[in-house]
Amino acid sequence: MNFLAHLHLGGPLPEQLLGSLYGDFIKGPLEGRFSPALEQAIRLHRAIDTYTDSHPIVLAALARFPAQRRRFAGIILDVFFDHCLARQWAAYHPQPLGQFTAQVYGVLRRTPDLPGRLATIAPLMIENDWLGSYQDFEVLGRVLLGISRRLSRPEGLQGAMPELRALYPYLMEDFQRFYPELQRFAAERGGAEHLLLAGRL
Repeated sequence: MNFLAHLHLGGPLPEQLLGSLYGDFIKGPLEGRFSPALEQAIRLHRAIDTYTDSHPIVLAALARFPAQRRRFAGIILDVFFDHCLARQWAAYHPQPLGQFTAQVYGVLRRTPDLPGRLATIAPLMIENDWLGSYQDFEVLGRVLLGISRRLSRPEGLQGAMPELRALYPYLMEDFQRFYPELQRFAAERGGAEHLLLAGRL
């Protein structure tokens, strides 16, 4: 899953929001590096990724892409699922998306020691409202272009948008089937408190 889904699933408290993002930027053992709450949020992020990568619905969704795209389909699907969540946000969270993203951006502004590349991209994320912009399908093209620049084989994401357009209704249905299962997993793994606070359990 990508940034928005991790933030939604990880819990509403500041350390939970930070840990939901840190999971993409912190590697290796965690013991003693962070507060217990932040460490738990990073572990939940990792567990969500592992669960997602092996889930039958996700594997079936990845198989919808052309064979030559399969190596990079996971990246594309992560970004697309954030689009699905943003488009259907009201079905999964009682707080308007704009209020939620403003909360996230506020936490980032108040955190002076963001790790690694997150320190670099956080100002851009805030200024350009990356999280809210996922509602616009065309934005995904720019997101994938940005990701491709960090890959050893950037051509692996070239031409993905026409494929996403063709697969849109099928992948949206995959998301709608998978995401409630992922919510239940996150609630069980991370404790149901944050989903109770969100009014979803």
